[in-house]
Amino acid sequence: MYLGLLSILLLVTLLLWRTYSSDEAQPATANVDEAVAEALASMAETSEPAISALVYRAILPSLVIVQTDREDEEEGFGIGTGVVVNADATVLTSLHIVDGASEVQIAFADGSESHAIVSGVDPERDIAVLTPTSLPGLIVPATIGSSAGLRVGDEVFTVGNPLGLVASMSAGVVSGLDRDFKVSGSDQVLRDLIQFDAAVNKGNSGGPLLDRRGQVVGIVTGLVNPSEQGVFIGIGFAVPIDIAAGAAGGPER
Repeated sequence: MYLGLLSILLLVTLLLWRTYSSDEAQPATANVDEAVAEALASMAETSEPAISALVYRAILPSLVIVQTDREDEEEGFGIGTGVVVNADATVLTSLHIVDGASEVQIAFADGSESHAIVSGVDPERDIAVLTPTSLPGLIVPATIGSSAGLRVGDEVFTVGNPLGLVASMSAGVVSGLDRDFKVSGSDQVLRDLIQFDAAVNKGNSGGPLLDRRGQVVGIVTGLVNPSEQGVFIGIGFAVPIDIAAGAAGGPER
């Protein structure tokens, strides 16, 4: 009898303790969640911009839209990306964007537009140099870096006009160096390329590959897709800027 009563008292005590603990824990959890939310909101207001945001701001004034018209009705209108590389508004882009075009038009970051002349080409590297026939009100050349110091795993960014979505940014890392890439529908093989996994699609070609300092370290040239549908699966390629710069009149480094 005595043991049975003691067992009941212990059971009641245990149930009360569980109930009390549960009731006390819920407000405490709610307070912690609220405190975390307030702390994150405060950090968002006071923290420095992300590296990617700073890189984007740095390159945006130097970015151009490259538009082409072709006499072949099947190919018709095309769009790509380019980057201003010196004070006379010379633009570096991919040759395959402008090759065979009947007309090339470029739109600068300030909204001004100009016809452009293909003033230099490097077919082996898929690089073209465009000279505008009229200058924008503000010329902001990109900062040219060096691809020589790139390492696999380094963070990189692309900014371009994928699928017509103007000035879109993506981020990734260097996936490989000194890669070879066979151009789709051609026997041409581009060599010594930078492989990266930042997302690129049609319209990104000719745009800059950037490092964390906002410096151009490559010119985007293509992507790999086994389905041949031209959509990104995680493998993009860029011509190292140390090589591409030679097409714009500078020495290869």
